[in-house]
Amino acid sequence: MIQLDLLTEKKIINVASVPKRSPFRYPGGKTWLVPYIRLWLSRIDKPGEFIEPFAGGAIIGLTVAAENLAEHVTLVELNDEVAAVWKTILTGNAKWLAEEISAFCLSPESARAVLSKPASSLKGKAFQTILKNRINRGGILAKGAGIMKYGECGKGIKSRWYPETLKRRIMDIVNYRDKITFVEGDGIELARERSGSKRAAFFIDPPYTAYGKKAGARLYSDFELDHDELFKVASKIKGNFLMTYENSEGVRRMAERHGFDYETVCMKNTHNAEMTELLIGRNLDWIRK
Repeated sequence: MIQLDLLTEKKIINVASVPKRSPFRYPGGKTWLVPYIRLWLSRIDKPGEFIEPFAGGAIIGLTVAAENLAEHVTLVELNDEVAAVWKTILTGNAKWLAEEISAFCLSPESARAVLSKPASSLKGKAFQTILKNRINRGGILAKGAGIMKYGECGKGIKSRWYPETLKRRIMDIVNYRDKITFVEGDGIELARERSGSKRAAFFIDPPYTAYGKKAGARLYSDFELDHDELFKVASKIKGNFLMTYENSEGVRRMAERHGFDYETVCMKNTHNAEMTELLIGRNLDWIRK
């Protein structure tokens, strides 16, 4: 298994080596974490339900569903724009969205025309969201995000607009969408409700706003989060869980207070810069072996 060898040799995982399944280019996305998730799930009983309380671009949940790593996947997202995309893809309008993206002739003028007025339907809102995500700097959906001016190689707003690739990713999700349930709502509340299930596995990737971190507030519209409460809820989980957090002293102290194990892991971001994050759980020996 190539992914397992990468981990046991402690090599940095480059996101370019992992299949891209999400139509989003998501700030703080976890494509780089996919090999760790595969390894984690290979060391436990196959979950009856894999729950992602802060789904966002949902690369982890999509991978689990596509690769049959759990019997069912539940994605939870509070942001109404992101939720519109997942509702559209998972409840029957995926083909419409894929075709709309494929047929759209992108220019600064056409983008402004689409985004200048409220969407008249859920699927229209989904298209607007994908458009904003793809033309805004860094894929940021939060208010005040600016549109790319120059982009890669001077391509401007077309730098991240790959209509046929996006169409293919959306239609690929259709092939396994019966294995996915989407819930628009509070991820902490749903985790609390499902915490008693021993057959549920949780992947918890909240906005990084703990201990004064500003990245989550800058990148996401719905960034307000009670991190202490999230850790309390995690401590009640009867099954398995894995959390990701910024690598900070405050987060490590919070993990220690709840008796959680943690490990620093390395990754490369889309700019090829090496970074570290924390993985938090009850027993992370599978990373260290």
